[in-house]
Parts: sequence; C-alpha cells; structure tokens
Amino acid sequence: MSAGLQGSAAWLGTGPDAGGSSRRPSKASHVYGTIKEAILSGELAPGSAIDKLALCERLGMSRFPVSTAVNRLAFEKLVIIEPQHGSFVSRISLPDVREFMLIRRAIEADVAAEAALAGSATLNDELDRSLRYQAAAAEAGDHAGFYRLDVEFHQLIVQSLGLNHAAEVLDQLLSHLERVRRLLITPAGRSQTTYSEHREIVRAIAARDPLAAAAAARGHLERTSAMFEVFARDNPKLFAESSADHA
Repeated sequence: MSAGLQGSAAWLGTGPDAGGSSRRPSKASHVYGTIKEAILSGELAPGSAIDKLALCERLGMSRFPVSTAVNRLAFEKLVIIEPQHGSFVSRISLPDVREFMLIRRAIEADVAAEAALAGSATLNDELDRSLRYQAAAAEAGDHAGFYRLDVEFHQLIVQSLGLNHAAEVLDQLLSHLERVRRLLITPAGRSQTTYSEHREIVRAIAARDPLAAAAAARGHLERTSAMFEVFARDNPKLFAESSADHA
C-alpha cells in the first residue's frame, strides 16, 4: 500500500457519509466522493500515488467503479493518470494559485467597500453570527468546521449585494483554491488569525467605512498570499512550477 493511502486509512469508508442513508449513491459516486474529499482536505497529498487495488480491497468494490471515479477526478485535473506508471494526485500549480489569488483580492476588496456603503443591518447581523461561530471553531481547533465558515463568510458579503456574477466568479475562485486554502488553515494559530482579520473586515463594514473595509479585505488576502508563498517554499513537492505541469 502506498504511503499516501496508508496515511489516509481513516477516510476510506469510515466517515459520516460512508453509509447509513436510505438512498445510497452509486458505487462510483461513493468512491469518487471519498477520494475527492481526501484530495481536497490534503489527506491524500499532491503527488502521492493512488493505489487502486488497495482502494478496491478496502472499500469492498470491484476495479470498475474505482477506475471510473479516478477517471472522473482526472477530468477535473485533481488526478494525473500516467500509462504504465499509475495514477497520482495532481500537484498544485503555483502560477494558477497566484493568478486566482490576485483576481480574488481585486474582487473582494471592492465588494467589501460596496457592502460598507450599502449599510445593511441584516448583513451586519449575519456577519456577527458568523464571527461567533468562527471563534468557537478556532477555539476548538475544528479546522474543517472553520474552513466551511470561512467560505460562507466571504460568500455572505458578496451575496448580500445581489451581485450574482461576482458571486459566481468568487465561487469558482474558491473552488480552484480549495486545496491550498485547506492546507493553509491547518497550521497552529492560523484559524485564530483568520478570525481576527475577518473581525476587522466586519468592523469596517458595520462602521460604513468603504476605504477601511477595502483595506481590511485586501490586507487579509495579501497576508494569505504571503503565507502561501512561505508554505510553497517549505513544501516544494506539493507544487508544480507551471500550469501544464501537474504530474
């Protein structure tokens, strides 16, 4: 069994979505969801091998649904299939991440400023509620829970303005950045730092100060980008130097 697979034994058929539902997904869908979550969460690290035989044995399935799931993940560029060599979790493209982060900074800074100008009491209440949940998750060390709240926090702001196209673009950016963002949220103290930065954004929006809101949002994402560069430097095997080289 590969090192990546051994290190991820916990997620193979043992999570809350592994069974118990009256309407179970197809075998291929179940395997697809299981492997994809392990990739996105970092349990299957970029560059690690996917042992199809071990997956078949552990999940009690034939080779066909496992191969179907892996092919689907390859179409989504989360897996690289190398004939005669095997299947591997794709490495993360450094140029792509940098470009996505640049676009995200531009969008979210302006969105935060617009939210401050709008002065929505409903949004302020929702953001305050989100901060309370974030504080609890950070205190508990619940990285998965904090990540979900982080995504929802940024979506709340853009959705409150009814900017449907901007919301769609932001959703796409967050999807492309999910692996990186989940890797970055796990270091000790990062959740608490992110919570504090979110709190500054909320304060500026509540104060109806568009310049401060834009600066807080931009600063938050610039610090995230800087942290990413340090992480990428310290973990070079997880990343590819070009968009074309993900293997």
